[in-house]
Order: sequence, then C-alpha cells, then structure tokens
Amino acid sequence: MSFARLNELGHKLEALEHALSILGADEATHMAVGGGEKRAEAMASLAGMLHRQATAPEIADWIEAAGAEDLNDDQQTALREFRRQYANLTCLPAEFVEKQTTARMRSEQLWRDLRAKNDWASFQPSLENVVSLVREEAAMRADRLGLHPYDALMEQYDPGNRVADIDPVFVELKGFLKKFVPEALAVQDERLAKRPLKPLSGNYAIEKQRELGLAMMAAVGFDLTHGSLSVSHHPFCGGVPTDVRITTRYKTGEFLSALMGVLHETGHALYEQNLPAEWAHWPLGKARGMSVHESQSLFVEKQLGRNPTFWTWALPVVEKHLGEDWSMEDILPHVHHVERGLIRVDADEVTYPLHVILRYELEQELVSGQLEVADIPDAWDAKMRDYLGLSTEGNFADGPMQDVHWPGGAFGYFPSYTLGAMMAAQQWSALKREHASVDDDLSKGRFDAVNDWRQTHIWSQASRWSTPELMERATGETLSARYFTEHLRQRYGRQ
Repeated sequence: MSFARLNELGHKLEALEHALSILGADEATHMAVGGGEKRAEAMASLAGMLHRQATAPEIADWIEAAGAEDLNDDQQTALREFRRQYANLTCLPAEFVEKQTTARMRSEQLWRDLRAKNDWASFQPSLENVVSLVREEAAMRADRLGLHPYDALMEQYDPGNRVADIDPVFVELKGFLKKFVPEALAVQDERLAKRPLKPLSGNYAIEKQRELGLAMMAAVGFDLTHGSLSVSHHPFCGGVPTDVRITTRYKTGEFLSALMGVLHETGHALYEQNLPAEWAHWPLGKARGMSVHESQSLFVEKQLGRNPTFWTWALPVVEKHLGEDWSMEDILPHVHHVERGLIRVDADEVTYPLHVILRYELEQELVSGQLEVADIPDAWDAKMRDYLGLSTEGNFADGPMQDVHWPGGAFGYFPSYTLGAMMAAQQWSALKREHASVDDDLSKGRFDAVNDWRQTHIWSQASRWSTPELMERATGETLSARYFTEHLRQRYGRQ
C-alpha cells in the first residue's frame, strides 16, 4: 500500500517536473524578452509546489512502511533511491527554494543582458545574492547529510562523488596538462609547417548547418519523434525523455563549433531517450548524475565525433550538406585544432579541462567564504595566466561572466565536465576491449555496437548505482585519469 502511494506520488511529481523542464527550455529559446519577470514567478511557484509535494512529512512514513512490504529487487532499489532523494530534498524549506529559484532566474536573465555589455559592476550584486543563498544551501545540506558543504552541493549533481577523491585526480591531470598543452601546440605547428591549414570557405548558411546537424543526430541514434533542435544563447539539452529539447548556436563563418555542439547535446539526449521508461516517474529511472551525463555527451562529441575513423564516414555527409570538397588531410587539422583560448565552450579537448579545474577551484573558495564575489575577476585572471598563459583583466564577458552556471546557482556542477571526459575515455577503452572492430564500424557509419554497449552498461542502469559504482561496474575499475591522458597523447602528442 505505501509503495503504491509512492508510485502515485511519483506520477504527480513527474508532471510538475515536466512542466518546469519545458518552461525552462522555452524561456531559453522562444520566450519574449519582456516575459522574464512573469516566467520567473510562474516557475518559482511551480518549483515551490513541486518541493512541497516531494517533501511532505507523510512521505517519510510511507518510505518506512514500504520498506516492510514484500518488494522485488527493482522495487527495493527504487525505494532506496527514493529515500536518498527525499533526504536531499528535505534539507531545504519550500520558502527557501522559492526565494532561491527567483534569485537564480533573475540573475540569469540579468546575465544575458549584462554579459553582452561586459558590465561586471552591474551584475556583481545579483551574483552576490545568488552566492549568499548557495552558502546557505550548502550549510543546510551539509548539516542534514553529514557532508562537507561543497560535497553536499556536488551530491545534488553526482551522488557519491567527493572532493577528497576528485582533488588528487584533478591535481594529477592539471600537472599533466600544463606540460602537455605546449607539446600539443608544438606538434600542431610542426604538422602545419609541412602541410598548411586549408581554410574553410567561411560561407555556411544556418539552414544548411541545421540540416547537417539533424542528419548527424539521426545517424548516431537520436529519435527525432521524441526530440527537437533549436537555437539558444548557450547550447543545452533540456526538456524530458519523451520530448528532449537540444540547442546549439551557429556561426556562418565556420561550421564545426555548431556541429560539435549538436553532437555533444545529442550525447546527452541519447542518455535521456534511453532511460528505462517503466521507472520514469521514480528517482531510479532518472539519469544518475551530471558527470555520467557529461560522459555520454563527451563520448559522442570526443570519442566518436573527433575520431578520425568517424570522419571517414562523416566527411561525405558534410560535403553533401555544405557542398565543399575536402580530403581527410584537409578536415582533421580543423577537427583536432588546439588553441589556448578564453572561452570554455569553444575550447578543444586538450585545454578544456584546465577551464573546468579553474572554476572547480574558485567555486570551492566561494562556497567556503575564502573568496568573495568582488574578488572573482582578479582570482580568475590569475588562474588563467597560470594555467593557459592568457589574461582576462577587464574582459569580464570572456572571463567570469561567460558561463550560465554561477548566475543560475549551479555550484558543484563544473567538475562533472572533466570527470565526464575522463569517464568517456575509460568507457571507450572498455568498449574497445569488448568490440575490437568498433573503429571499422565508425568508418562505415554503424553505431549499433556502440549504442548497445552504452545501453547495457550506462543507459539502462539509470540511478541504480552511485556514480563511482556505476563507473566501476561499466568498465571494471574505478575512475582513473590515465585513459584520458593516454587518449590525449595518442591524438595530439608526439608519436
């Protein structure tokens, strides 16, 4: 009886989550500029309604009573994950959730306007409000969950991941990359000296790029009857599993950034579309966490989309849609281009992790109070100089204002990007051990074996295991940086 009550509640919560997800996707893609204030009010009210229903006191009694019922293995696992989610949700009062949701949405809306104006001074008070609320949230969660405040925030994105485990891996990776970036750039210069880069035409109509993106999405397994492609200021994958909304942004002067953005978000979408539908209204049926989610998106973008064998198949598809005649020797230097840059989302796979580690380090200091919002620009500039030899002094738009995450209050999210890159490389290695012919499959545009492996080891498992447990079960070992660093050496280093 109590398990049945939780099942019924799950359907109600799923309906509210659905509404919030679609409203959020619409707000970022189609909402009129003047609709922001009322949209924030509506979403805050729905978020409060969802939170109140999901944290009702009687649910604790239902969970306890359901534990005494005769449940099968799947039901017991579903109950365990529901209990974990309930513990996390009841850390915060509904009034706080509403206040935080309003602050985040208004900050994000301000960010969209003020980033374009490079106006840090006007944005700073809004971000200070968000950070103040994040610190409150971290303290409440830490007290309830018995975790370090930053670990308590990460738990919302990656259950089971802890700073104590991540720090040593990131320190090792940072040390490797600070030495390897100059090597990769030197190797690139040597190759270009022998064969200069063939310039792209710089004339790529948005509609043709969109058609190419849709063709690639369908080829790698995206179900176009349960998803769509739009344009947004910041690429994302949103919506719900039955109606996945992915976006990209286009530049008519080149096409690779939009195409790689589409492949990246398609990786997210494939995960969502292939979660177990029978548990969609339970926490068990949701994606495990953001680092696992990033491993799926980066798997498609990096392990597939930048793999030379992929381009054996993809190059004719690109030529069909964009009308240019390229050889593999022409296109691969563009696909594998390495460059020190200021913008995280435009970074190549060699320099990208340094962008993430920078943010991971700064936001820990922000949450702990070691760093104040007013001091972010200087701290950001110092780390950019150290890690990538670049300066963002006075350039706030391309520095601490470039990402949507902090305006949106998503602290504890950033490490998932680089954890996901490492996971993707480790998953690819495990996949190749089971399917030695996978490179040949890619060269022929065959993705069945790749997707079957991910369906078995990642997608169908949903939230059955913690993030570290899922990774160990999928690949046979705990997360290691060595697969990622070896991947970079093979693709970008001296052979």
